[in-house]
Amino acid sequence: MKQKGMVYLVGAGPGDPELLTLKGKRILSGAEVLVYDRLASKEFLKLVPESCECIYVGKEPGRHSMKQEEINQVLVTKALEGKYVVRLKGGDPFVFGRGGEEILALNAHEIPYETVPGVTSAIAALSHAGIPVTHRGEAQSFHVITGHTAVGSMDTVPDGFSQYAKLSGTLIFLMGLANLEEIVKRLLEHGKAPNTPAAVVTNGTLPQERCVRAVLKDLPEAVRNAGLSSPGIIVVGQAAAFHMSYEGERPLAGVSIGITGTDGIFEKLSAKLGAMGADITRAGVSHVVPCGKEELKKAVENLSDFQWVVFTSRNGVRLFFDAMRDCQEDVRVLAGLKFAVVGTGTGDFLKTYGIHAEYMPAEYTTRALSMGLCERVKKEERIFIPRARQGSRALTDCLGEAGFCFTDLPVYDIVTDEVLADTLSGLDYVTFESGSGVRGFFKDQEKEKRELFQKGLKAVCIGKVTAKALEEFGVTDSLVAGDYTADGILEAVLEDRKRGDICL
Repeated sequence: MKQKGMVYLVGAGPGDPELLTLKGKRILSGAEVLVYDRLASKEFLKLVPESCECIYVGKEPGRHSMKQEEINQVLVTKALEGKYVVRLKGGDPFVFGRGGEEILALNAHEIPYETVPGVTSAIAALSHAGIPVTHRGEAQSFHVITGHTAVGSMDTVPDGFSQYAKLSGTLIFLMGLANLEEIVKRLLEHGKAPNTPAAVVTNGTLPQERCVRAVLKDLPEAVRNAGLSSPGIIVVGQAAAFHMSYEGERPLAGVSIGITGTDGIFEKLSAKLGAMGADITRAGVSHVVPCGKEELKKAVENLSDFQWVVFTSRNGVRLFFDAMRDCQEDVRVLAGLKFAVVGTGTGDFLKTYGIHAEYMPAEYTTRALSMGLCERVKKEERIFIPRARQGSRALTDCLGEAGFCFTDLPVYDIVTDEVLADTLSGLDYVTFESGSGVRGFFKDQEKEKRELFQKGLKAVCIGKVTAKALEEFGVTDSLVAGDYTADGILEAVLEDRKRGDICL
């Protein structure tokens, strides 16, 4: 008999992907089956292995992809197949997430499970909007209440308002925006003061977050006038009067920036640009796909044939050492080798393997790297270059013309997902990290994307080679980072904003 699998009920948090717990991220990385709700961010889906079976069971107002009983059966069926199943739920599994019902179904079949708590939007979304759920002397308790229930009659507003209206703490209603008017009406009918501070927060913790504040009696009209729509959180109580958000203007507040490239560059850039107040969008996803595995294995097994190893990216470094591990090569075989890197990012990553590069050019380009190598490498020395299939010919052309002997081996390919022009509307900038990323960006809807740049969308490039690739698509006025790093891209955007302020 096949052994039963395991089910993890994981809370995804309130929406911001960075608020997923470390444990939740680790468990997602090993999932064989992912059963997920309507998530505020699609970034969570990239954390599971490519081989993972993803099953959408999301519930939206007026439309359920699956009934709860069917969801329970999916979990049971997949676990009985011996699978490692992750049930990913927005917020926390037990805060109106119906996690308890799913666990009862698992218990009925004696299926092992574990619950991984998530950051609940009841606290996080309000906190992000500057509303503390408790505050000394003002709100000494908070109460989380469902704003919508299907139990009982056609009336979906929950019972208990005679008690809720008398509570002195903070009242938080989840999933109740469609019932806002009725919730306010019942609170007032049962004695809650009309001038009690109140607010509605939608898309909490996300760049699209909005917060509307009003006294309780005026809240429905204020929300209607603002055009807010679900999902949203209603908060009532003295805590809603607080504005505990930094009021100072951050340099990129209100600026929308799309980031193209791999997960690595997205993580670095989104952190830096977001810290400056920018609204971040994933404007194109590039994947690193290993290739030439047998050739790389052969080269690693014969490293004594080379005197130099040249890296033009972190990916090349990682795949090189992965091959060493797979070949069970001892690190002592590197003792006679010299290493060169294209820039600080690659150099710092190489240091994580305990190796400091002998050479790095002052300008972080493959042309500068090749010119520097021509001055340092002896004619009788052989060079090994594990890099991207789309690597610039500037490196090999220069070395070849100078008469050096080298092996240029493609060890990975860059594949870019389709990005639709419609998803780019409203952006102020789009960043590019490589020429291959540029070409991948324009592989679909090229005409529509060209028009966006003609209408004012600005491209920000990590270097001159990337800017030159953009010129092939008619984008000739790109911003180019002075320092070919994520910090350089940030500085280029900040400088452009300063120029814009001066012109105004």
